[in-house]
Amino acid sequence: MTGGGAIVVKVGSSSLTTADGRVDDSLIEALCDQIAALVSAGRRIVVVSSGAIASGWAALGEGRRRSNDPAVLQAVSAVGQPMLMRAWVDGLAPHGLVGGQVLLAPLDFVHRQQYLHARQTLEHLLALGVVPIVNENDAVADDEIRFGDNDRLAALVSHLVGAERMVLLTDAPGLLTADPRRVAEASLIAEVVEIDHQLEQRAGGPGSAVGSGGMASKLAAAKIATWSGIETVIADASRPGALTSAADGEVGTGTVFRARPRSLPARKLWIAFALRPSGSVTIDEGARRALVERGRSLLAAGVVAASGDFHPEDAVEVFDGSGAVVAKGLVRCPASRAAEWMGRRSDQLPSDLAGELIHRDDMVVLGE
Repeated sequence: MTGGGAIVVKVGSSSLTTADGRVDDSLIEALCDQIAALVSAGRRIVVVSSGAIASGWAALGEGRRRSNDPAVLQAVSAVGQPMLMRAWVDGLAPHGLVGGQVLLAPLDFVHRQQYLHARQTLEHLLALGVVPIVNENDAVADDEIRFGDNDRLAALVSHLVGAERMVLLTDAPGLLTADPRRVAEASLIAEVVEIDHQLEQRAGGPGSAVGSGGMASKLAAAKIATWSGIETVIADASRPGALTSAADGEVGTGTVFRARPRSLPARKLWIAFALRPSGSVTIDEGARRALVERGRSLLAAGVVAASGDFHPEDAVEVFDGSGAVVAKGLVRCPASRAAEWMGRRSDQLPSDLAGELIHRDDMVVLGE
């Protein structure tokens, strides 16, 4: 085992909790053993840990009626989060390691100043030899502005700390050729060079009643990380030595997603993956070529349809005539005035409307 950069490891609720929903102390102890080995080899480790809501329900007792009401789940997470942290702190302590709680929200990645503060906090914790234990700030998160699952949070944290590798530990051996619950011959996909639409369809939907994600969310997180230049591994949390093997890049540990040779800068990463789209526009073939082949801005003249209630600086998706997503960017004209700008040349627009619907500096071409 050799020294190296930061490793971000995310552990899902289905792996961290027992059948009755309580924190699985034995699994956390096994992971802390591996974390200690990596730290002693010079690696910096950041843990993104799910399990607060599941732990909260377990603490409240079997007879408690469970609810899917977001406000109730937020309250339950407030009960479970300290229990989750205690399990990690207790697991790290025998190795002389200290865990530090970091609760993040999506706005910490969207606003530049908050992004820098979050990065600085994590950098200081790592410099102090602390193992940051990160989770979404579920107890106070706005349901309209949240990560949705910790897989995406892990990918954004990986970019935040400049990780060399992200490891997503789950209850599956990795990405499989088919759903093993339906196809007995499903086999492990050992390596993925490019995440395409076909692969995304194969990933399917959520697979556990405990967690909020599933293989689809892990694939989405892998896409964020690989677009950030960060190699990603999906592996089985219960496999002995899975974390150390994945961190060292051992073949066969799980599914390895290779990093893209050209990574996105932080701001474009936010636009592409951290901002929820407020609407969409459909463009003609000439505009598609201008965006994809020539790296141009999107002009109002190239738009043939618009949907959603977006405002200037909102994120919108850009579709081509076939319905494929071509790009995503920050729009400069409001949807409420679409009839005034859509399909019009710059010299035909009212003086208060921009001719560039999305400037190229505010846009990510998703097919490049």
